[in-house]
Formats: sequence, structure tokens, C-alpha cells
Amino acid sequence: MFDISMTIRKDMLVYKGKDEIRPRLTTVRDFSQGDAHESEIQMNVHTGTHVDAPLHMLEDGDNANLFFAENPFYQSQLLNLTDLDEKITADDLKEYEIKNNSFVILKTKNSKPGFLEKTPEKFVYLAESGAEYLINKNIKGVGIDTNGIERAQSDHPTHKKLLGEKIMILEGLRLNQVPEGNYILLLSLLKISDSDGLPGRAYLFENGEIETMLKLYK
Repeated sequence: MFDISMTIRKDMLVYKGKDEIRPRLTTVRDFSQGDAHESEIQMNVHTGTHVDAPLHMLEDGDNANLFFAENPFYQSQLLNLTDLDEKITADDLKEYEIKNNSFVILKTKNSKPGFLEKTPEKFVYLAESGAEYLINKNIKGVGIDTNGIERAQSDHPTHKKLLGEKIMILEGLRLNQVPEGNYILLLSLLKISDSDGLPGRAYLFENGEIETMLKLYK
């Protein structure tokens, strides 16, 4: 099992390294004030590991409530695209046999330790042609190892085309330790009503691993 989620912390990586969107974690009560310790968190719903709802980019798009009825397990393919320096295009994806209804996870140079810390604004992204290619492959969702799936494209075509087809966008994954291959993705999202995005935890299981684990608890 691979936990591919980001850890929420004050100094975590955020979209393009913008300080104004970093989460704020505050102690509101400690043992000097009473008999319990309590903390408060304030953060954008697009912080860390999260999914985008259509409403995020489409004025009349559905909010994240549409994900509440989803089965949290997805057949997933992790593609190794770490040789690319800027963007993922349709030509880059044509090398892979992408399966119908698959949740495609894009491992890029973003996963290299220290890469995003040095140049958070220059992350490798999914280009419009790559989004169009995945749409034509009838995928269920697409995940990427950075806080945004696109940059340097006017009017956000990658987001809009994917979300217009209600294809789930999963951002903020940690994939450095995960090899290319087929997995079962477990996506556990916070159930926040009427939101344009949902933070959560994401795990990848190798084929047969879940069945083996379940046998241990019989």
C-alpha cells in the first residue's frame, strides 16, 4: 500500500508557492487555559491532496456533492512521465495503453525530491491536447503530482474540458516512491456540502493486496 497524500502543515507546498494560500494552523486552547488541547485549521479546499468539482472552473458546473455517491475504489493506471520537462501532451500519452473507465495517475518530474520546492511555479502540467486525448479514452479521473493540473494556458482549457465531462481531477499527489503500473486507488474525501473542491486522503494498492488484507480480518 502506498499513501500518496500530502501532509497538511504550515510550510507545505501550495500552488505556485503562494504564501497567501498556505494553511493556517492555530492552537485555540491549551492546558494552561483548561483541561484540553484544541486546534483550529483554516485552509483553501484546494490545498494539498484534493479533487476539483466542475464548479471550480465552470460557472454552471456541479458542486462536489456529485462525488458523495461515488464508490471510493477505482481501477488505476500510474504512468511514468518523469522524462518530460514542461508539459504532458497527447503525443506523450499515445505511448500508453490507457484503459476505458480507468483513473489515470500522472507521475512527473514534480515527484523528484526538491524539484517543486525550488521552482513551484514551473511544475510539469497536463496540456490541453493531453486532456482531450484522455477524454477520448473515456477515463474516470486523472491525478497529478502537483497542486494544479495546468499552468501557462489561458482560460484554463485543461480544467474546463475535463470537468465539462465530469472527469474527476485529483491534485496534490506524492508519487516519488510509487513505480509505474496498475493499482486500486482508494480515495477518501472530506464530505463538505456544496463545495467546489474536496480535500482528502489517497492510497494505491497493488492488485490482490486488498483481498489479502481482508483475509486477515476474517
